[in-house]
Amino acid sequence: MKDKFAQRASLVKSSETREILKVTERPEVISFAGGLPAPELFPVEAMNDACRAVLNEDGAASLQYSTTEGYIPLREAISKRMQDIGIESTVSNILITSGSQQAIDLTGRLFLNDGDVVICESPTYLAAINVFKSYNATFVEVDMDEDGMIMEELEKKLQENPHAKFIYTIPDFQNPTGRTLTRERRQRMIELANAYDVLIVEDNPYGGVRFAGETLPPVKHFDTEGRVIYISTFSKIFAPGLRIGWVCADEAFIDKYVAFKQVADLHTDSFAQRVTAKYMELYDIEEHIQKIKAVYKERCTQMLSCIEEFFPENLSYSKPEGGLFIWVELPQGIDSAHIFSECLKNNVACVPGTPFFPNGTRNNALRLNYSNMSAEQIVEGMKRMGDVLHRELTRETTVL
Repeated sequence: MKDKFAQRASLVKSSETREILKVTERPEVISFAGGLPAPELFPVEAMNDACRAVLNEDGAASLQYSTTEGYIPLREAISKRMQDIGIESTVSNILITSGSQQAIDLTGRLFLNDGDVVICESPTYLAAINVFKSYNATFVEVDMDEDGMIMEELEKKLQENPHAKFIYTIPDFQNPTGRTLTRERRQRMIELANAYDVLIVEDNPYGGVRFAGETLPPVKHFDTEGRVIYISTFSKIFAPGLRIGWVCADEAFIDKYVAFKQVADLHTDSFAQRVTAKYMELYDIEEHIQKIKAVYKERCTQMLSCIEEFFPENLSYSKPEGGLFIWVELPQGIDSAHIFSECLKNNVACVPGTPFFPNGTRNNALRLNYSNMSAEQIVEGMKRMGDVLHRELTRETTVL
């Protein structure tokens, strides 16, 4: 029966991270593997109020089919948020999607032909890799340092790939590295995109969760030719289960996104859209986000302290100013998949870094998530990881 599948079926496989999460669901496992927000911060009582208000005021309409573009009051609220962070926007520039993951998938459908080049950070978001692979894209990776994608390397890749379709970037607290692109590099990225006539897909699910350092304008803030497509979500600042994301782009792009979304699912959940809009009407979402940032700052600080205390010295790691992740780079020759397996024996989990490199270029890094575990769990889990790393790195040195 396998011969019945379309050719693209061979390009798609289950997410490695999702498969790892199945293993880490055991209650005895302290998991730093997922990218899960802290569930205790979800505004359950406020959501109860918002749901009741929606049902009492517009119950039938909230359960009816809706427009593909999305619920206008929610689009208005998002447009206002875009303006607040430096992006010129109206309702006509906003499309509501079923999470930012759908926005990424629609981007692949809209722009990618077989073999088209996607230029991306190295490493980059695993789920985006899987989406673009499903459209048979070719990946060109650009090296990063602690300040994000290196612009000299980007220009070199653009010169070598003059027909590249778009640059895919996560400029704020990047997944998986936690790194942030500097203001100067954001401006330079726009200059290069203009010079080489390439689109930019700015994926920014984490920008609202900055708990340290200087707030930077989005890449799209510097856009002078309408070539940046901005994608974001309420998943990290509100509630991921609602699956509310959006695309902010020029109307010509939005029109095409709307057509492709109509093919995909007609529209995003009407009730979830109205509840989100009602919550923002009744409550101060910025106050809620401040609570999230305070907790994540504490947990990130705790994890960084544990790395200094419990991990070997001959490794490096990122020091994020927001978001959900810390990236640990191990000495050359250390296989992160093996480290993951050994950690799991000690009932602690991380994510091996290899799947985040679309061309499989490296295997000696780990991604750690700090948002979903308590401070006490972070300390205990990092002790367990430290024991594994000391043992395995010492063993590797002895073998060499």
